[in-house]
Amino acid sequence: MTTDEESRPVRRRVTLTGISSRAWEHPADRGALSALRELRGFDDVVKTFFGMWNERGFRLSYLAGSIRVDHRQYPRVYQRYTEAASTLDIAELPELYVTQSPIINGSAIGLDRPFIVITTGAVEKLDDDELRAVLGHELGHVRSGHAVYKTIMMILTSWAANISWIPVGAIALRAIIAGMLEWWRKAELSADRAGLLAGQDPAASLRLLMKLAGGGDLSQIDTTAFLEQAAEYEGGGDIRDSIHKLGMTAWSTHPFPVARAAELRKWVDSGAYAQILGGDYPRRDSDGDSSVTEDVKAAAKSYREDFANSQDPLVGLLRRVGDGAADMAGSAAGRAMNWASDARRRGRGDGNGGDSEAG
Repeated sequence: MTTDEESRPVRRRVTLTGISSRAWEHPADRGALSALRELRGFDDVVKTFFGMWNERGFRLSYLAGSIRVDHRQYPRVYQRYTEAASTLDIAELPELYVTQSPIINGSAIGLDRPFIVITTGAVEKLDDDELRAVLGHELGHVRSGHAVYKTIMMILTSWAANISWIPVGAIALRAIIAGMLEWWRKAELSADRAGLLAGQDPAASLRLLMKLAGGGDLSQIDTTAFLEQAAEYEGGGDIRDSIHKLGMTAWSTHPFPVARAAELRKWVDSGAYAQILGGDYPRRDSDGDSSVTEDVKAAAKSYREDFANSQDPLVGLLRRVGDGAADMAGSAAGRAMNWASDARRRGRGDGNGGDSEAG
C-alpha cells in the first residue's frame, strides 16, 4: 500500500443487500436488456447458435497463460474483489484472472460461466479504491448479463471481418453490429455506476477514468481540468467537430474516458447514487415484476432528454431546425384557423350588420 493510500481515511461502505442490477443500469441499456430477456429462451438459442465458439477453450487459454486470482495468488486483488462483491451482495464470485498487459483494462467474458479478466497494468497502476471500482465495474457487467451479449458482439465482429468480401452479408451484419455497439457503450455507463456503488468513492471512480485516459501517474493531472476537458468535448467546437465525434464513436465499444466521467458525475448529481446508498433501490426479488414496456419507455425518454440537454453543436442545430419547423407548422395552423374563421363570417355576412337588422 502506498503512502497516499495510508493517509486516506478508511471509508465504511454500505452493503447493498439484495440489490438488483436494475439499480445501476442506464435506461437505454436496461431497455435493450429487458427486450432481450422478454424473448423466452433467447439466451439458450444464442448459446446453441454460437456453440461453435468454444468457451471452454477460451477459458483454458487464460488458465494456461494468465494468473487465476485467489487468496494465494494476487491476494491484494482478491481482497478488493471480495470487498466489491460483498458490497454488491454477490455471493458467488466469477473466476478472476490477471493477464499480462501494460494497459489498464478489464473484461467480462463468457456465455455459460462468465469470468473476469483484468490486466497487470490495472494491478500495478491502480490503488486499492480504484481497483475496487474496476472490479465492481466488471461484476456489474456479469450481474447485468452483459457478458453474454458482449461475447456475442465479439463473435459477430470476427464474422464481419471474415465475410467482408460478401457485400450483402457484410452490410447486414455491420448494421447489426452498429446497433449492438450503441447498446455496448450504454452498458459501459451502467458498469461505471456499478463500480461506483461497489467502491462508494466517487473520487476513486473519477481517478480510475483519469488513469484510463492518461496512465497511472496522477501527480501531473488535475481533476478540475479533466472535467473541463469533458465539458469541452461535449459542447465545444462547431458542427465539424460534431461530425468527427460521430465518426470516432460509431464503431467504438466504449465511450471516451472524459465522456464517461461526465456521465458518472451527472448520475451522482442527479441524486440517484445517494438514493441507493440510502436504501432506496430495486431488489432482485422484485425483478420478475419489472415491465419491459416501462423499461423501453424509460430508454426512449433517456434519449429524448439527452437530445434536449446536449451541448453538442450539431444536436443544437437539429433542435433549432426542429423548433423552427414546429414554429412554422404552428404559424401555418394559426393562419389556417384565422382564414377558416374569416370564411365562416363571410358566409354569414358581416357580424355587426347582422345584429343591426333586428332594430
